[in-house]
Amino acid sequence: MAFQSRVAIDALLFPGVADQECVLGIPIDDRNYREILVRHDRQDKVFWCFMNQTGRPSYTYSLGAEIQQVQDWIGNNYAMPASGGPDDLRYFVCGSKTPGIYNLGGDLRHFAECIRSRDLAAMRKYAETCVRMQHANANGFGAPIITMALVQGDALGGGFEHALAFDILVAERSARLGLPEIIFNLFPGMGAYSFLIRRVGRKVAENFILEGKIHTAEELYNLGIVDILVDDGEGEAAIVDYCQRNQKRFAAERAVYLSRRVTTPVELEELLRITNIWAETAMTLTDADVRKMERLADAQERRIQRSLKLVSI
Repeated sequence: MAFQSRVAIDALLFPGVADQECVLGIPIDDRNYREILVRHDRQDKVFWCFMNQTGRPSYTYSLGAEIQQVQDWIGNNYAMPASGGPDDLRYFVCGSKTPGIYNLGGDLRHFAECIRSRDLAAMRKYAETCVRMQHANANGFGAPIITMALVQGDALGGGFEHALAFDILVAERSARLGLPEIIFNLFPGMGAYSFLIRRVGRKVAENFILEGKIHTAEELYNLGIVDILVDDGEGEAAIVDYCQRNQKRFAAERAVYLSRRVTTPVELEELLRITNIWAETAMTLTDADVRKMERLADAQERRIQRSLKLVSI
């Protein structure tokens, strides 16, 4: 089980025409995805990508493959000189359509299976795939854009790591964010340390990881981790308003975020080395630790099913 390589996906999606918007006549925002919803608002120059899973909203290979297609489409169509390409995409926003949840993180059942079977290679492969996507998020897919995470519910573990990788983290007040991996004797190994230490420094980042506390969006706004705090239900409208108000200063704002990447770069090699530490640490977990991991997955699945039932009533 693995994501297709970027080369393979490019060959599938962009056969010989890198700047082609449609493949077989299907625009990117009309394709039949199973785990995401996408929308390109060309007037506001915003591309929206919403995770939309029916099971436990976690980072599965299938979700990752669809997100990677979007990343590659943006890179192929917009990673060109400022004067040489279309100017209908300046902001990329990643959110979630799962009620009350942004994303709950790693595929815990897959982890438990790998740990029990002593499959270190599979753990490394999963983690490497995730951090390559994180690195792409952190670098705007090589395109001249500003990226945003829109957190409208719980962003836990890898879900929080994912949100940290974007230029701007927007959260609604009821959102909860945290890194609970310490409860089963592991640590978040797919970007949390790298991105947190650059936002809040070593001591706060390490305490955050080792305490495993779940924080409110307002607490993290006060810490400087959440960049924009909005009232519940107003996240999308707030982003549209932000993008419209700041169109005239877009070049300068993007330059600031590019400068951030220059002064405090998150290199792919750094992320990969940490994933190796994570995978090797996972192999030391006891059976009791793995059972805690599975119980957490069970609880999260029950919660999501309850939420979906409430929405359908």
